[in-house]
Amino acid sequence: MARESESGLPIEPVYGPQDLAGWDPAEKLGEPGAYPFTRGVYPSMYTGRPWTMRQYAGFGTAAESNARYRQLIAHGTTGLSVAFDLPTQMGHDSDAPLAHGEVGKVGVAIDSIEDMRVLFDGIPLDQVSTSMTINAPAALLLLLYQLVAEEQGVPADRLTGTVQNDVLKEYIARGTYIFPPKPSLRLTADIFRYCTAEIPKWNTISISGYHMAEAGASPVQEIAFTLADGIEYVRTAIAAGMDVDDFAPRLSFFFVARTTLLEEVAKFRAARRIWARVMREEFGARNPKSLMLRFHTQTAGVQLTAQQPQVNLVRVAVQALGAVLGGTQSLHTNSFDEAIALPTATSARLALRTQQVLAHETDVTATVDPFAGSYAVERMTDEVEAAAVGLMDKVRELGGAEAAIEQGFQKAEIERNAYRIAQETDSGERVVVGVNRFRLDEEEPYEPLRVDPAIEARQCERLAALRATRDQGAVDSALTALKKAAGGEDNVLYPMREALRARATVGEVCGALREVWGKYVPTDAF
Repeated sequence: MARESESGLPIEPVYGPQDLAGWDPAEKLGEPGAYPFTRGVYPSMYTGRPWTMRQYAGFGTAAESNARYRQLIAHGTTGLSVAFDLPTQMGHDSDAPLAHGEVGKVGVAIDSIEDMRVLFDGIPLDQVSTSMTINAPAALLLLLYQLVAEEQGVPADRLTGTVQNDVLKEYIARGTYIFPPKPSLRLTADIFRYCTAEIPKWNTISISGYHMAEAGASPVQEIAFTLADGIEYVRTAIAAGMDVDDFAPRLSFFFVARTTLLEEVAKFRAARRIWARVMREEFGARNPKSLMLRFHTQTAGVQLTAQQPQVNLVRVAVQALGAVLGGTQSLHTNSFDEAIALPTATSARLALRTQQVLAHETDVTATVDPFAGSYAVERMTDEVEAAAVGLMDKVRELGGAEAAIEQGFQKAEIERNAYRIAQETDSGERVVVGVNRFRLDEEEPYEPLRVDPAIEARQCERLAALRATRDQGAVDSALTALKKAAGGEDNVLYPMREALRARATVGEVCGALREVWGKYVPTDAF
């Protein structure tokens, strides 16, 4: 019986040469590290060195997260990835009424430079690559990182890492937005300009499809809407007067890896090909690095189950294998208990060990692009590419990603797909092991990690002490300068940096920008 892929594309029982009729390998594939980068962005890929092994971590206070980072580094992780709590993600201090009950719950609470200083205490910032999953207030957290590095004696031109900074997907799928799209895009362009001048090795954005996938997007929707967002960011930067080759080499992407391994490999290959073509043909990029779709991958949290959580170890291993066979540049493997609570130190270590087994005990790093020429994968790559381009064309017809967001297009498309998945799961047509088939009569007990509720009170005490000991006049003056820049055309990151240096809080800085730019109110108009 014929099956369909996650994107609704047909999967044939068998593939052969007839399925690639008219297929020109030289045009479609090329060589690894060369246009159109179907086979990977670097000639040697993992035969030279494996991907960067990042583990996404952060919870409670900065001190607790710092201890977890030190553990991960000791166990062999090669890159840190910071999770921030919801108040930080939405630009609120821990003592704000809206923050009550959420402080330190899904990530670390960062209210000021003092918290950032504790978060990276004893971690040499010139020797680690740090990814920060932060969007609307991305500029603030990046500047706090730079200021802490400065205190360590590390110049900004030696810092490496990524700030997610992808606010468009927040309007589509995730919801941790602050400002309306237009000023948010202006802030993104200011980050591009700032990093080009001040932090040249930093990846200024990680354009993310992961959260769309978590909201229910199919693989085709994931790459189509992500690349459409990427196009919007490029247009914004060019409209702000930047040359495409000045900022495009520092763009990066962030995708999910599902258990549907073959389509995921095809998805990654198709995304590289589409992006290379768009950058060369639409934007006239000349630097080969501007054409490269470099991406981080995280295994699919949405596919983890609270039932029989140990089975998630198997799911994560398959998902990670798909990411590696698809050519990811860095990878985070979820812990098996994340459907229940924050991961324990043991489960986080097991997640890292999954990557280490793939890198050192299998032969997937012995050759570049192992699936090249596979009848099934090459056909799937073509089909995913064609479907994604068709969806991107619809976004263009609506006026681009920002205009389509305002009309609710992407959100509606993803919600329709999420509903389809839910129906298939409820009916049993889509098998989820341990949930609708192969269930246990009684679940085995498991003790999750719990965040101490007293963290909120301690963060509030730290904020009170900060405000009592800082130079309030200097803070007020710096925030006034920030609002003036936000109301004009100057790059807001420079006055923002000085406000943070004066010990203004994340909430105060975001509040100053809210006064000028306003807050976003979502629409369901489409």
